[in-house]
Amino acid sequence: MMQDNSENQTIDMMLNMGPQHPSTHGVFRMELRIDGEKIIDVKPHIGYLHRGSEKLSEGEQYHQVVTLFDRMDYLANFNNELVYCMAVERLLDIEPSKRTEYIRVILCELNRIASHLLYVGTIGLDAGAMTPALFSFIGRDRIQTLFESISGARMMHNYFKIGGLKEEVPTDFVSMVKGIMPEIRQDIDQAEKLLTFNEIFLSRTKDIGVITADQAIDYGLTGPCLRGSGVNYDVRKSEPYSVYSDFEFDVPVGLDGDCWDRHWVRIKEMDESLKIVEQAINNLPDGDVESSLGRRLIRPSAGEVYVKAENPRGEIGVYIVSDGTDKPYRLKVRPPSFCNLSAIEPLLQDSWIADSVVILGSLDIVLGEVDR
Repeated sequence: MMQDNSENQTIDMMLNMGPQHPSTHGVFRMELRIDGEKIIDVKPHIGYLHRGSEKLSEGEQYHQVVTLFDRMDYLANFNNELVYCMAVERLLDIEPSKRTEYIRVILCELNRIASHLLYVGTIGLDAGAMTPALFSFIGRDRIQTLFESISGARMMHNYFKIGGLKEEVPTDFVSMVKGIMPEIRQDIDQAEKLLTFNEIFLSRTKDIGVITADQAIDYGLTGPCLRGSGVNYDVRKSEPYSVYSDFEFDVPVGLDGDCWDRHWVRIKEMDESLKIVEQAINNLPDGDVESSLGRRLIRPSAGEVYVKAENPRGEIGVYIVSDGTDKPYRLKVRPPSFCNLSAIEPLLQDSWIADSVVILGSLDIVLGEVDR
């Protein structure tokens, strides 16, 4: 398209980023229309990773669906397992033991820290820094090693079961968690020192990719992307689930809704997650973690349920319709990454090409959850 100027003529060009571009955080494609280095319009393309997880769930027995939730947001395995198990438990009208709930919360908050540490590494790479990725993976590896000792897998754990856990945690679980907590605290502090107030990082993220509180709400943003815009909303606080009401913790909230605020919120969230883990591990109750269902085939009464929780990227919701058989009649997920990504067009319009990578990185999307 030709544009007439008083001095010269310019041509809007199409620039393709993805689906194999190294900065697209998975197989995600952005079709940018640019005027020089300025982005005029953007057309996002998703679906390269589509596996039909929701439809697959309708062909599996209830206890088999947990593994499919592991693979949606593959950086928040425990968080996804939890929200699905809570949904089926509500259908069955059963409650796990207090010990089960405490262990679930400990693992979910450690998973949140591991996810945010990976974010620190990737946003550093997006901004042109290699060192934060090397350091943040040290802390992430500590947590995943702990997960491996508990569930047998570093990812894709399949450890939470409907009504309980797959098995009791190792006998030295408490000492293992307490042992790595000071090291994780140091890893978080190191990540903050390396990046958060780095002069170059500030220039790359401050006042870049701004989205107001009203816009964030309109686009359905949740998690750090919403709280970075100044909206104090966290499902763990607004509608407490599991045993989160037992713990004291704060909800970090940003001011300006830019890339830096979204980053800062995630850094501070890791500190709050450590607070929760410390309280839970110090007050871990005794009891049984086995499901009261035993080995029985799960057949909830006909009905429907919607349950939501706070995973590292925001509010994840699970809607299940039961027809009384051993398989869900319908299962639908409200994924935070997909909803957060819906704001990519207004975020990128009138920004520079160089900033597009940082803006996308600040949303911290996981394509396995976007495409499902």
